[in-house]
Amino acid sequence: MRTINGLVEVPETIDKSQLRDILCSTWMRHDAMWFYHCSNEIGMERTNKINRAAVRDMALFEAKRLKKLLGYQDRNPQTYEESQILLEQMFGIINAPFMKGTLTFIPEESTVRMTWESCFAHLGMSRVGVIESYECGIFERIDSWLKALEIKWEVSPQVTGCMMHTDGECYRDYTLFFDNQ
Repeated sequence: MRTINGLVEVPETIDKSQLRDILCSTWMRHDAMWFYHCSNEIGMERTNKINRAAVRDMALFEAKRLKKLLGYQDRNPQTYEESQILLEQMFGIINAPFMKGTLTFIPEESTVRMTWESCFAHLGMSRVGVIESYECGIFERIDSWLKALEIKWEVSPQVTGCMMHTDGECYRDYTLFFDNQ
């Protein structure tokens, strides 16, 4: 790498994982700051409502864009196995290491378990002192992905607040249903 006037030139290539990490962490910081300032201006009830609606709408677009990027633009998964492949790919793109999220597939139950080892949203909301009234928007994202992919599902447990705060763990089990299975 060369320098110009004491500045380091941008490298020709940047590692994909480094790029994902910086983009995800910057976006999550923006999200946290937006949430914090909104809650101060309009209160937690309205902020939670707006945040969850924004996540739902953003994730519909995100799923369509990821689907296209991954070569699925003209079709949706028709089986549990196809959904597993696509969801693993999509989650792999957006899940930066600091997020500590995992997907576990349980084929015999047609279930996908999404687990957070520790939760960045829980940590952030705790730091700014609003965790008691915070309504989780993370799973709204996955719900909207499934909606965009036209996959029918049921989720358990159904939690509005922060499960990490109330139960010390955070997960959701998504049971997927397909017409041909």
